[in-house]
Amino acid sequence: MKILILGAYGQIARLVRERLLKETDAELTLYLRRADRLQDVEPARETVVAGDVNDYASLKAAMAGQDLVLADLGGKFEPLAQNIVRAMTATGVNRLIYITGLGLYHELPAKFDAWLERSIGHEVMEDTRRAAKLIETSPIDYTLIRAGYMTNNDEVDYELTEKGEQFKGTTISRLSIADLIVKIMKDPTLHSRSSLGIAKAGTDGDSPVYL
Repeated sequence: MKILILGAYGQIARLVRERLLKETDAELTLYLRRADRLQDVEPARETVVAGDVNDYASLKAAMAGQDLVLADLGGKFEPLAQNIVRAMTATGVNRLIYITGLGLYHELPAKFDAWLERSIGHEVMEDTRRAAKLIETSPIDYTLIRAGYMTNNDEVDYELTEKGEQFKGTTISRLSIADLIVKIMKDPTLHSRSSLGIAKAGTDGDSPVYL
């Protein structure tokens, strides 16, 4: 399998990369704005591309021939999602895993949903929602991963909620998110065209939100 990782210096992306090199024979294309930030590249299996997802021509060139795309990105999300969908459609790449945040569908308990809008900002949340909608209404086979407050705790412990279900909990380790991503990469039929909430197992919707 050939996998393109967008935002390859992201914390989750680096965890995924480490596991893929250890556990699979996948060939990785590592796409990021500053290629010099990546160390210990394995030349037999990894190709590093210095590029910006906002640069459509560069993104499309990196997309060609890939089997699956992971997006671990920050910034203004709507134009990034537009370019990803456009480039995947143009190159015939069909499988996308896209990391985003909680609150896309007002799926938190009402008091936390209102807090989130005030804390992060309505326009930022709307930008994130527009990006997600672009992906969900495209012909691409996607998995959106809606994560709460991310920790660096040394644990893999999570449960998932589907779109339409109330989000459980508000915290999740990056190792847990990486574990879910690697599972999907090993079997891309998992969670096809799904939007998954991910939170630490055993927590509930009354947990405090720390963002």
